[in-house]
Amino acid sequence: MTEIILLSDQRVAATPVAENGEPLVDAREAGALRVDPRQADGDGSYAHVRADVLRRLLLAQRALPDGVRLLMVEGFRPPRLQSTYFDSYADEMRLANTGASEDRIRELTSAYISPPEVAPHVSGGAVDLTLCTDDGVELSLGTEVNATPEESDGGCRTAAVNISAESRTNRRLMGDAMTAAGFVNYPTEWWHWSYGDRYWALLTRAPAARYGPVARHIL
Repeated sequence: MTEIILLSDQRVAATPVAENGEPLVDAREAGALRVDPRQADGDGSYAHVRADVLRRLLLAQRALPDGVRLLMVEGFRPPRLQSTYFDSYADEMRLANTGASEDRIRELTSAYISPPEVAPHVSGGAVDLTLCTDDGVELSLGTEVNATPEESDGGCRTAAVNISAESRTNRRLMGDAMTAAGFVNYPTEWWHWSYGDRYWALLTRAPAARYGPVARHIL
């Protein structure tokens, strides 16, 4: 069985960063990539990713069959928003796991929300996405994007078996295209893929991450 490395793992935090200064770009301006507004924020952060991440997303999309497209849900996430998400879910885990140590709460929380200091979205190197038709109709991938482990009975895990055959096929379809374009998946979230961040560097054995945390848009 393949080891699942959580973002709370000390190996992720220990991975060095060689920030290359690549700018964040607005994926909505690419035209060829669909960007869903469900995670829209006031300044459009959600629609931004690093320039090479966008290039690779377009490569992945071209690898999909005719009539199937990527649907981007969220890219860059400001550090303050990441902290809010993490702290809120950690509170839920404390209520559900009375008496658990803070280390255990952090581990449980990290299975769904990344610790702010290593969060891929904060680097601009991560993207949450699903698949849709040319008309924007979403395909079945087993759960909603951002479904929690609790509400999906673990179906949010990329390798989950409690989903339909159609959903497994669609996950493989997206996974093959994204992997070929250089992305890595966070295995507890089928929709989460990243390139250039600490998690990517650890899994691909790169000497260092290419992207560190971004305090604000690098435009």
